[in-house]
Amino acid sequence: MIKTKKHHCALFDLDGVLVDTAKYHFLAWKKIAAEFDYELTEADNEQLKGVSRSDSLKIILSLAKKTLDEVTFESFLHQKNNDYLNLIQEVTPSDLLVGVKRTLDFLKKSKIKIGLGSASKNALIILDKLQITSYFETIVDGNAVQNGKPHPEVFLKGSKALNVAPEDCVVFEDSQAGIIAAKAGGMTAIALGRPESFSKMDYCFPDFEALDNEKLQILFN
Repeated sequence: MIKTKKHHCALFDLDGVLVDTAKYHFLAWKKIAAEFDYELTEADNEQLKGVSRSDSLKIILSLAKKTLDEVTFESFLHQKNNDYLNLIQEVTPSDLLVGVKRTLDFLKKSKIKIGLGSASKNALIILDKLQITSYFETIVDGNAVQNGKPHPEVFLKGSKALNVAPEDCVVFEDSQAGIIAAKAGGMTAIALGRPESFSKMDYCFPDFEALDNEKLQILFN
């Protein structure tokens, strides 16, 4: 049961929340891992969700029991990004996850401030391809923060840019790292996915189709 509270701001993660670009990240990281003679699994990939590119590579190196010098490390980060950018060229508005457009329309009509808080350094490219950039009053991505999730910096910067107190913000996330970040920032955290995949969230819904306008009305009163 959702408790009635007057929230003034909605902050969205990108990958896995607005669009399923997680599959492209997985393919790009799988290719990198193979160069370390390691086969990255779907289970391994769960550790990478919501995590920065640099920290993701560190996790893969740990799994593969490999180390790299700084220059080689950076070269693999560039390689991963280039592979990912090639993969997402095919993204279109039809790739928006179910219920997302309705949710954004509801929030905009209700005059709720909307922001993005994503670890992705390619967030603007993807929002443009999805044709939803105009909904977002602020975009805080991996280029704008020093600390990746589970640190709350990305969401705190978002709430500050929108001039809304953290406790008046709702965060939509699909990763445990993102939920921890939202709660660490003092915000209401909504997990999208299976409840057993998360802890510490305030609410959990399978997707935005389950989070209908009636429930959004209660959340944002």
